[in-house]
Amino acid sequence: MIPCFSVHRNLACLQRALGGVMWKSSFGPAPLLTAAPARALIDDQISIKGHFLQPQCPVTVCAQMHSDDGDLWEAFAHYNTNADGNVNLTRDPSVGGSYLGCEPMGLFWGLQPAPGAREGLRLRKKNVETPYVMLLSLLEGHVSHSERQSSELAAVTAERWYMAPGVRRIEIRQDGVVGTLFLPPGPGPFPAMLDMWGMGGGLVEYRSALFASKGYASLALAYFGHRDLPGPQNRINVGDSYFTSAFHLLQDHPQVCANRIGIIGLSFGVYLTLRIATQSDVKPSCLICINGPAGNTIKLMDEEQMENGQRYWTYDDQGFVSFRDISLPANIPPENIVKMEHLACPLMYIVGEDDMSSSSMENANLIEETLMAAGKSQLFTRLSYPGAGHLIEPPYMPNSRSSLWSVKPKKLVTLWGGHLAPHAAAQEDAWKKILDFLEINLRRNSL
Repeated sequence: MIPCFSVHRNLACLQRALGGVMWKSSFGPAPLLTAAPARALIDDQISIKGHFLQPQCPVTVCAQMHSDDGDLWEAFAHYNTNADGNVNLTRDPSVGGSYLGCEPMGLFWGLQPAPGAREGLRLRKKNVETPYVMLLSLLEGHVSHSERQSSELAAVTAERWYMAPGVRRIEIRQDGVVGTLFLPPGPGPFPAMLDMWGMGGGLVEYRSALFASKGYASLALAYFGHRDLPGPQNRINVGDSYFTSAFHLLQDHPQVCANRIGIIGLSFGVYLTLRIATQSDVKPSCLICINGPAGNTIKLMDEEQMENGQRYWTYDDQGFVSFRDISLPANIPPENIVKMEHLACPLMYIVGEDDMSSSSMENANLIEETLMAAGKSQLFTRLSYPGAGHLIEPPYMPNSRSSLWSVKPKKLVTLWGGHLAPHAAAQEDAWKKILDFLEINLRRNSL
């Protein structure tokens, strides 16, 4: 007869090899929770399964993760095991919790700040050289976050990365340009992206890191609110020559294919993307624009930028601010609207139909109408997503419907829009189509 401690020791070895923890049992295998792959890119699906459970019984799967700022985010979902005592999140529906239905990645895009968290949080990766580490746990019964002391049956961790092994991160401070260049593994040369975000300012790297993980060199470009740019930091102090220099810096890099460079912009980065592609000697191969304007109420380097835009701010009943009306084409001086008839490359424009920060649908209509009148409608592709908000980003990370915008001179919470499940579906679909668009326009058509 085999002693009980030998059985438990062998089961513990198995559990450690699979990345989980044990629930002691004297009668058979202890419950097991697996997540595969245990280390993956942020846009990779993870298969989460529970094994050796009681047949047809309620269980809860929980996820917990700390942001780079130390804030706790969490999600949970209720499942019922099948007749074999298993649960498979790729196959089985959630019947309660942070989401409903069969959502294999619901524990990731369903993350929300834990109770008692700071106001106005938004989950964004600041250090792309470290992963998000997700703790997944399996609990007995259908419970909520506040009942986490319920019996934990098993647990496992999963790492989520923006940088694949071998991707190189290079800080750029050259010819006045401030950014971070990400290069894929290998000698190249690689097709490339110039990557710009919105008026939140700073240097946002995680999308560029993910592009490099997909085989594209990518330059994340700062143009506002960064200590290494000309001050003051509360306005844009660079002009067209800055963006032209950034494109040429990327173009001249020995590991970049000079004739295979695209530009991507979100929010105000859309205006800059379109402006660069139609006004300068820059010749991009393609453009991707996500929820942003085709014009601007203010001029670059205008000393009264913020003041000029504030007259279009609106507020909801909670006092949260929406910037949506700033970008209504009717509010933009005609001379400040990009001359879209000069566009010479394919453009993909992505619309979140619940965008509360930018008049994205109206701007998409304006761009499409202008291109059609110029006989260039073949250059335009629109993706439009009901229920999606402003911040359409790489998939499986949670949307924030609102978040803290500023604390000085006064605290402002801004509205982004979007509802968790449809926004998550939009991010997943848009990212796949972005990669397909880049494959066609930066690889196949340029060979």
